[in-house]
Amino acid sequence: MTAGIGHNSGRVDAPGQSWRKHVWTKARKELMPTLPLEVVRLRVRRAAELGLPYKTYAGIRASSGHDLIGFLFSNNALQVLREGQAMPSDRAAKLSALVRTECAGVAHLPVTPTHLGSLPGLSAAHAAPAFNASWAEMRNQMRAIINAKGHPADRIVIVGDTAFEREWAEAARAAGYLQADRFFQR
Repeated sequence: MTAGIGHNSGRVDAPGQSWRKHVWTKARKELMPTLPLEVVRLRVRRAAELGLPYKTYAGIRASSGHDLIGFLFSNNALQVLREGQAMPSDRAAKLSALVRTECAGVAHLPVTPTHLGSLPGLSAAHAAPAFNASWAEMRNQMRAIINAKGHPADRIVIVGDTAFEREWAEAARAAGYLQADRFFQR
């Protein structure tokens, strides 16, 4: 038996679904800018200089609205967990491969800023906020660390390895937070 006029032949499309899809597709296309090819090439090159996959870089850039200047690494992200310990060679190699990128560290005790700052690839290091610091204290300390070189917070990405370090990015209003495994992936 064949279906008659007006029968949907078993499809469950809601009335007007194709029209809504058309309208939303058109609106999204109009919302997203079309970048010239040369701009895309420049951004792909910048992502490589920062050691980031283009998709990650583009997402951070889109959310902050600015290009990135550099990174702030926790000693946990660098896998330096005690005083005198060297950074693993794969992490040191990744930092040394970064181009036009500011890199600084933040040290939790027992690692001192002096030791962390002496490691290759880092231009400076600072003491991490205390675990019992209030939100305001953490915010002020992280902003002071980022502003030490006069950089706006929304141009720095914090790379960490714990939930506590993720809060630094939120408190400082940094450009973003990357899990260390994601940043140092091969």
